[in-house]
Amino acid sequence: MPVFLPSFPSPALLPCSFFPPSLLPSFYPACPRCWNRKAVLGVQLVVTLLTATLMHRLAPHCSFARWLLCNGSLFRYKHPTEEELRALEGKPRPRGRKERWANGYSEEKPLSVPRDAPFQLETCPLTAVDALGNSPAGSTAPQPQPTHWGIGAGSSAGLHAELLLPAVLRFFLEYQWFVDFAVYSGGVYVFTEAYYYVLGPAKETNIAVFWCLLTIAFSIKMFLMVTRLYFSTEEGGERSVCLTFAFLFLLLAMLVQVVQEDTLELGLEPGLASMTQNLEPLLKTQGWDWALPLAKLAIRIGLAFVGSMLGAFLTFPGLRLAQTHLDALTMSEDRPTLQFFLHISFLSPLIILWLWTKPIARDFLHQAPPGEMPFSLLSDSAFDSLRLWVLVALCLLRLAVTRPHLQAYLCLAKARVEQLRREAGRIEAREIQRRVVRVYCYVTVVSLQYLTPLIFTLSCTLLLKTLGGYSWGPGPIPVPSRTPSSTHDRLGGLGDDEAQQTAALIAGALGSLLTPLFLRAILTFLIWWTAACQLLSSLFGLYFQRHLAGS
Repeated sequence: MPVFLPSFPSPALLPCSFFPPSLLPSFYPACPRCWNRKAVLGVQLVVTLLTATLMHRLAPHCSFARWLLCNGSLFRYKHPTEEELRALEGKPRPRGRKERWANGYSEEKPLSVPRDAPFQLETCPLTAVDALGNSPAGSTAPQPQPTHWGIGAGSSAGLHAELLLPAVLRFFLEYQWFVDFAVYSGGVYVFTEAYYYVLGPAKETNIAVFWCLLTIAFSIKMFLMVTRLYFSTEEGGERSVCLTFAFLFLLLAMLVQVVQEDTLELGLEPGLASMTQNLEPLLKTQGWDWALPLAKLAIRIGLAFVGSMLGAFLTFPGLRLAQTHLDALTMSEDRPTLQFFLHISFLSPLIILWLWTKPIARDFLHQAPPGEMPFSLLSDSAFDSLRLWVLVALCLLRLAVTRPHLQAYLCLAKARVEQLRREAGRIEAREIQRRVVRVYCYVTVVSLQYLTPLIFTLSCTLLLKTLGGYSWGPGPIPVPSRTPSSTHDRLGGLGDDEAQQTAALIAGALGSLLTPLFLRAILTFLIWWTAACQLLSSLFGLYFQRHLAGS
């Protein structure tokens, strides 16, 4: 079909406000009245549109999430068929109604076999064909429900649908989209950082901030989607565990906020002081100066509730991480290098907690080594940059050991069958198949439990660098102070109508409240608290696996 390209007329034929300056081509000359205007996004908008197009077009052909899970390096166990179990029992399936009546069976009963039957589980590589299957998109086939620390229990109807239809892995499409979006968001952030380093456009809005905020929002959505599984069970055990840990983390979040800055340098006190310093003139002009202490109290209560929700979200991912960590160490006994990285990855939340404990982190590196000439090992700006790099390195390390953890989870099917053989009595063949199938069906849920905290922490780290005024190098980046008046003057030149003036006042008020110190405190609290929740839940998972799981 023919393609019609737009033609750009002369500037004299169009008013200056016909196109936004950021959408005009670079070769299009602006009118004299618009010479003083700067592009709000410019090149970053083009890169964002290009990234969104690539993400949409390349998803069916090139996907990092699909490669991470379905490139063939992971293997799964296939359940034994009913014919194989009948062959072990020496009971071939009756071919017709006459044969069933001749054997004394008016109707076919479920096959049962001894629990210690010597059947073998075959393995096959996990591929994209296995993940997507042939089921149509949006299929409403019944799914098993999660019990026993996240493994689906499954009803008989759900198992029947899983065994007869090529089932799609639960939440596979959501997993693929979320992980791929996080990868593209990281690519946009890297480009934006290079763009600002080379050109330094001070008047442009950093669009990578919006990508990171969207990634954090989608991480919260994944947390809610996975946690909702535990609240949909009929037994209610997982629901009680989530609520118990949520209440426990609520108390801990309130206790953390009263720790002095000399011990735990989260920056909450300087951040709240910076916010209230700019909020006080705005409240006084409205006669609401009495609401200033209430605003500070509301922020602290809000942080406590956010900490409680994050603790509830990270409870079962921490319990699962403890189990897969132990199994991955057992499977890699002959690979000491991999075991070393697995230990570092498991202890990464503890390293993050150490980075913000001032007496053993910043003060320790500021102390001079023994000698005659005292000097500090690292300056404040160098320590802040080092902390950012350590956070990014720990996230990448945890990403690098994703497959050993997922393989350890997939091997649970064999472990459960071996546990079954140590029991006495008989069991239905369908129950054996259920124990094997349910592990495979929830591998994407386990992947989300493992990757979502990682992506959330990395996105908060990138936002901390950008919004907190930090630098990747030893030198600090000067952050301009924003006041309502300066923002009003900057935006007031775009027009004189009341709508633009109101928007300028709102933008100026938000710009004065969301100061770099305040944003730095909020993001630091989220990073530190996420690590604390992961550490506590995974340590409890270790205790559970060592002392309670076998009892």
